[in-house]
Amino acid sequence: MGIIRVHRYPNRFYPNPKRVIARFFIAGGNERSLLLIQKILKLSEDEAAVKLQTVLDNYANRHRNITDVFQRHFSNIVHFLDDLGIDPESLSYKRKMLIGAYFTHEYSIESAAFFNPSVIESPNQDHLEDGEKRIIVSFRATGEGHVSSIVFRSGIIDRNHNLHFKPVNNLVEMPEVVKRTEYNKKLYLQKLDEMNIHKDIVDQIMAPLNDYFTYGDLQRSIRSTVDNNTTLSVSKKNVINSLVWLADSHYEIQFSDDTTISERVIFPVSGSESNGIEDARFVRFTDDDGSVIYYAPFTAYNGFTILPKLLETTDFYHFTTRPLHGKGVQNKGLALFPRKIRGRYVMVSRIDGFCNYIMYSDDLLTWNESVKIQEPEYPWELVQIGNCGSPIETEKGWLLVTHAVGPMREYCLGISLLDPEHPEKVIGKVEEPILIPNDEEREGYVPNVIYSCGSLLLGNTLIIPYGMSDSGSAFAYLKLNEILEKLKVIT
Repeated sequence: MGIIRVHRYPNRFYPNPKRVIARFFIAGGNERSLLLIQKILKLSEDEAAVKLQTVLDNYANRHRNITDVFQRHFSNIVHFLDDLGIDPESLSYKRKMLIGAYFTHEYSIESAAFFNPSVIESPNQDHLEDGEKRIIVSFRATGEGHVSSIVFRSGIIDRNHNLHFKPVNNLVEMPEVVKRTEYNKKLYLQKLDEMNIHKDIVDQIMAPLNDYFTYGDLQRSIRSTVDNNTTLSVSKKNVINSLVWLADSHYEIQFSDDTTISERVIFPVSGSESNGIEDARFVRFTDDDGSVIYYAPFTAYNGFTILPKLLETTDFYHFTTRPLHGKGVQNKGLALFPRKIRGRYVMVSRIDGFCNYIMYSDDLLTWNESVKIQEPEYPWELVQIGNCGSPIETEKGWLLVTHAVGPMREYCLGISLLDPEHPEKVIGKVEEPILIPNDEEREGYVPNVIYSCGSLLLGNTLIIPYGMSDSGSAFAYLKLNEILEKLKVIT
């Protein structure tokens, strides 16, 4: 069928260890924390003021409102003051801030990797020249301990389809987090079943709770259960962590209005999300009434179980995240179609971790109905196949960028065409990969891997951002007419 020409952009993104956030930090357990606070309390007011000023001199220019961070972290440890019989209000403002500083540490969110991007049209298209388009690119950033978060960059595609990105500074903003206040017990238990968490300690914790319960109710029941069990096995502790993790998965975050998009980081909210959040596939979704919302299915992982979730926003300042339910969302690699088809939501998935599936649902959060549409066929994809983001609508059908794994665990990208009204039908597919790692791209943390989480079609140009060997990111473009001409037609 012929080779489809691919053009690589010169733009590159690599890890930047200078971009740090200020995280809550505890050195050791409760005993060491109590001892630390006691030592801080022994300092005179003058000593405390001098030490705090030294900290501010060294770190205030590295973070937005570092004293607000210290205040939040101080509020996280007030229970230790209660244990010591000390009224927090009896402490001076500067001593509170100093205590907060001792319970804070810097974390470099991009020090290890900056990869697996997705690109979407920005909701802000003001003040552009003719033919320009403003874009937002999301990335998976990875730091110490391989903890992943979601970060963003803003750019413009000019009339000649060149990419121009805004320079970034080193300031990174953590959002304000609001946990959901009430949970449906029936749905909560259903999700635990889907996560294969069926241990007796679940019944002990959940039995006392009402049909609708709060985050505080759950925490009190957990404490009561733990107090009544003198010894807890590792497996039971993992179960408890997953109970809290699931509750923590319902939350909203709000970034300050004075932040730029590159300063916002969506970092794991729950402490039990120890392995971070992975591979958000952003899509600009247009509902039947014409309203637009940005969705991003992603995977949270705590080292014990994965939890597929959905992120949503209209402005990239305020985000809501909720868990996805159903037997169709028990694995990674979910990508939502940019609109409903025949009145239903549609999603691409990889339920078995091996093949591509199409799922339909009347409920955005619950997915049970699925049909396999592709399995490995060609030598370059015999290990596994999957999607590289949401399908893109064209006059000929839905363009689905795929990834495949072949010999030497080499990842490459392919393209398939799905029927416009029945996307469970594959009507075209490339016989050779459109993109394989070159000599520059194949070297990295995980060699020979290129991977994308979402592309953008502008006119006749398909722009594909992609991760290079789980280390950095690059961009390429192809011409739509060449793709459509050289697809193998499937009847």
